[in-house]
Amino acid sequence: MMQHIDVCTVLRQAVACDLYSNLVTRPTGAAVRAQIQSLVGEVPDRSLTVIDFSHVPMIDYSCADEVVAKLLLPYSDGDGVGDAYFIFRGVSDDHWDAIEAVLERHGIAMLVEEGGTTEPRGVLSPADRDIWNVVRELGAVSVADVVARLGVPAREAEAALDRLHRQRLLMQVDHTYCSVAAPRA
Repeated sequence: MMQHIDVCTVLRQAVACDLYSNLVTRPTGAAVRAQIQSLVGEVPDRSLTVIDFSHVPMIDYSCADEVVAKLLLPYSDGDGVGDAYFIFRGVSDDHWDAIEAVLERHGIAMLVEEGGTTEPRGVLSPADRDIWNVVRELGAVSVADVVARLGVPAREAEAALDRLHRQRLLMQVDHTYCSVAAPRA
């Protein structure tokens, strides 16, 4: 199932003010994250959620930590919280400084939609990025496909695909890994 969450709408509900659209202060970020987690948790099976920052003019470091990093960490840590995947849309240059800092601090990556394409941003090794690009190009791959395409050892390919899956940058269906993509709303 795919769902779209407008962060500005969630923010306004969390602070009970229709005029408020900046993501500032840790308590505000925690309230927004809690509402997003609640919405994601309502989906019983595999889900893809587009987190849309298009109408949020500003996000500070503490809110980026709450709304981005603390949202993603339980999934990338393998805490068994569900089979959820996220694409972040509408992330502007004004948002990026704070978001990039928290991704680096926590050593994680996220998928960002820009100009109609989805790209991983954050902490990602060059080898993992190469494998992610192969999956994006082919749509779905097995370990053998990556070995054939990049000439890397099977153990290395499998470990990289598993890392990309744990970070929610790829979906795993049986023994196949596929790209995470969302239709444009």
